[in-house]
Amino acid sequence: MANDQIASQDLPPWSREEFEAKLREKGKGYHIYHPIHVLMYEGKLSQAQMQAWVANRYYYQIAIPQKDAAILSNCPDRELRRGWIQRIFDHDGSGHISEGGEGGIEAWIHLGHAVGLTREEIMSLKLVAPGTRFAVDAYINFAKQRPWQESVCSSLTELFAPHIHQQRIDSWPDMYPWINAEGMQYFKNRLTQARRDVEQGLAVTLDYFGRSRELQMRALEILQFKLDVLWVMADAIMLQSTDVKVEGRDYLRQPVMDVS
Repeated sequence: MANDQIASQDLPPWSREEFEAKLREKGKGYHIYHPIHVLMYEGKLSQAQMQAWVANRYYYQIAIPQKDAAILSNCPDRELRRGWIQRIFDHDGSGHISEGGEGGIEAWIHLGHAVGLTREEIMSLKLVAPGTRFAVDAYINFAKQRPWQESVCSSLTELFAPHIHQQRIDSWPDMYPWINAEGMQYFKNRLTQARRDVEQGLAVTLDYFGRSRELQMRALEILQFKLDVLWVMADAIMLQSTDVKVEGRDYLRQPVMDVS
């Protein structure tokens, strides 16, 4: 890593187009290629496995406005804050769910209902795997502690998301007909929201990190960190909800004692 940094200091920055292409190339490591998501795309997840996915991803959903609030608190740029604050409304809500106004978090709870979970089961967080908690908490802490430009860059996994949302809208009714159609509203809302968010986050990243090769390399490291967060979450969900063998032995899930 140190040698890479020394080398990058002596190189001219990539052009804006080359830099954006490098960022988009990171999509090869997007969590949609994780085995649990491949199984989902192929229609092979059981209802229990889909419930585990939704319950774990809920922990990520409630973290998103916290991440965005951290960016706002660290950002002195008024105009950027005026645009970025819309992300908090998108998730925390400001109107009716059919218009995306009730918020992404509430829409995700509706998805939970659609796969057979109760509001209490979802919001209690009792179904969230420890690995998911560690990964999401690391993301929030990153946004709180790092410069706001780095936190903006970390959001660029949205580059790869709109296609995935459309894929689920198109394929789930056939592959998972038992899922209530009302639960798909979250994905429908994100089709437009994610594209708008990408434009803003990408512009900031290209402008700020495009000034030198060293900064461009740092941006790629940051995006990789966020990809790692999402991949670790998928690992946690897979270990929690599928039968896994380690060298021929069943994977032992950590016993959790209920002391209530």
